[in-house]
Amino acid sequence: MNAFAQDRVDTAGISTIGDILQKSKGLSAEQVNLALQYQREHGVRFGEAVVAMGLARREEVVWALSQQFHYPYLPESERKLHPDLVLANQPFVEEVEAFRDLRSQLVMGVMGDPEHRCALAITSSDQGDGKTFAAANLAIAFAQLPGRTLLIDANLRSPRLHQIFGVKSTPGLSGVLAGHHEQQAISPIKQMPNLYLMAAGAIAPNPAELLQQATFGFLLRELLDKFDHVLVDTPSYAVGSDARVIGVHCGAALIVGRKHASRVPRMQTLVTMLNKSKVKLAGILVNEF
Repeated sequence: MNAFAQDRVDTAGISTIGDILQKSKGLSAEQVNLALQYQREHGVRFGEAVVAMGLARREEVVWALSQQFHYPYLPESERKLHPDLVLANQPFVEEVEAFRDLRSQLVMGVMGDPEHRCALAITSSDQGDGKTFAAANLAIAFAQLPGRTLLIDANLRSPRLHQIFGVKSTPGLSGVLAGHHEQQAISPIKQMPNLYLMAAGAIAPNPAELLQQATFGFLLRELLDKFDHVLVDTPSYAVGSDARVIGVHCGAALIVGRKHASRVPRMQTLVTMLNKSKVKLAGILVNEF
């Protein structure tokens, strides 16, 4: 993204950015007016004028633009998130555009039918393929759209999402499925206003049985009524049947593979298994990170 691509020349747009910089940088009204004058004299955008005059850094102008256009984005000084969250930590680098492109394909594809809404299971054939990395960043991409996004950690064997997002692991999904009706099982992600996480909860001795029961399907349908987008991280196919069971309950699945690492026969088996279960296959994401 061009840092100044959305920086409007008209006074109404400029005043909004100016107000934001006044609050965040302590710019005075006089400094804003001087920047406006510089803009007119040099034929540049307001943000470029502010940077050229030394009133703010480029990074600070990008952050101000993100606030103006309601785009969830953390300023550099506040980026203390897990390094796996590249879409939050490095939102404008070329590589992360793949997640936004994937989001668009999903919205226009398997997740775009308003009459038959479904959740999206994100799975892989082998451990270490990067499905949790993909699920976390794809959830952030969806959270940058209007509406609310819920990410569920249904990997009841070796969950990681609570660590990545820095929330408590319990209460969570396993407790809800066990009938404990735990309160506050869904945690808001404070750095991402539209993003929520349901952690996996306590490690259960019978994850496959918990996920197989109808309660999980009922829970997903209830959550689809409350959230605009629901994404579900699963265990890999290598550790058991959980991925297929979760995919059936969700209705759609995205497979993640790692370049030069994923084994094609095992991935073909996973595709065949999901197709036989009548799960809508969104495609295969090749992870190069």
